[in-house]
Amino acid sequence: MKFGVVIFPGSNCDQDVIEVLERVSHKPVARLWHKDHDLQDCDTIVLPGGFSYGDYLRSGAIARFSPIMQEVITHAHKGGYVMGICNGFQILTEAGLLPGALLRNNEQKFICRNVHIRPETIDLLPTRLLKKGQAYKVPIAHGEGRFFADADTLQRLKDQDQIMFRYCNSAGEIAKDTNCNGSLESIAGISNDKRNVFGLMPHPERAADPDLGNTDGLLIFQSLLEATVTA
Repeated sequence: MKFGVVIFPGSNCDQDVIEVLERVSHKPVARLWHKDHDLQDCDTIVLPGGFSYGDYLRSGAIARFSPIMQEVITHAHKGGYVMGICNGFQILTEAGLLPGALLRNNEQKFICRNVHIRPETIDLLPTRLLKKGQAYKVPIAHGEGRFFADADTLQRLKDQDQIMFRYCNSAGEIAKDTNCNGSLESIAGISNDKRNVFGLMPHPERAADPDLGNTDGLLIFQSLLEATVTA
């Protein structure tokens, strides 16, 4: 299993993701520059958080047209695994690899704090080692994280078990005041219908080290690794 992390101008979470992936996989992680056309035979591609191309136009809109993204799109269409975190999630929706859109937060402010999320399914690669309905504490840091989709798309996501995470409280309960950004039905992460492309707004790489006092996010990477090794 070989992981690759795409680095765009403005990425600021790439090294964090690389360090976590190298720790769980015990292998070097490929650095994939945005101008490259070679995925270096990586099995799983991760698009990290940050502010790709300065978030001009809207988050992820320019990064979607990076040369490397043409290869990522092809990789995904062939069944390869792709995961986007925060800005990476935004890029995946802009590229059409995930449905819906990430809009400005309800309060029109950048939010940076710890939140709780709960897995809505354990049948997706990043959630297989998690407990359905249990709350996990993971930081968020975004200004455009409000998930939105039309009614038909939302229904398909629910019918096909594609909702990966929802925002909740520490007890795993969903309420109006636990929805940090106004996302539709408190959605924090989803997959595509083929279940090989994943996007989530919270940053599990920032909750993956005992020195930080939180390892809840590490389980997501361990789940992804274990599932892809045995898939």
